[in-house]
Amino acid sequence: MIGEIEGGLLVLLGIAEGDSSDDAAALAGRIARLRIFENEEHRFDRSLLDVRGEALVVSQFTLLADTSKGNRPSFSGASSPGEAEPIYEAFCAALGSEGVPVARGSFGARMAVELVNDGPVTIVLGESR
Repeated sequence: MIGEIEGGLLVLLGIAEGDSSDDAAALAGRIARLRIFENEEHRFDRSLLDVRGEALVVSQFTLLADTSKGNRPSFSGASSPGEAEPIYEAFCAALGSEGVPVARGSFGARMAVELVNDGPVTIVLGESR
């Protein structure tokens, strides 16, 4: 077991060419405050901070797959491991600085990730380039 949380978010983090530690810090702040947890009226009105949730952060370059040509995805838009790992670490540190307990995957490793999805929420955050 590398990382484990009791309740909160599984963050699959894809790092693209051109992403920076500043981008990572801004995304961490957004994730910490994103109101995607239900309140007593079953409305999405609580953030990870509000529910005192944790985050399991797993690097996932395959999120950057370009499938626009042919049958084989291209990952040319993903940052190289040497450039991505410091940004991954910066993201985890920034999320921790926001007050969110952070567990990590093993950067760049093949991992079996298990998820119990408690609710209907899966959200993609990012910007189109």
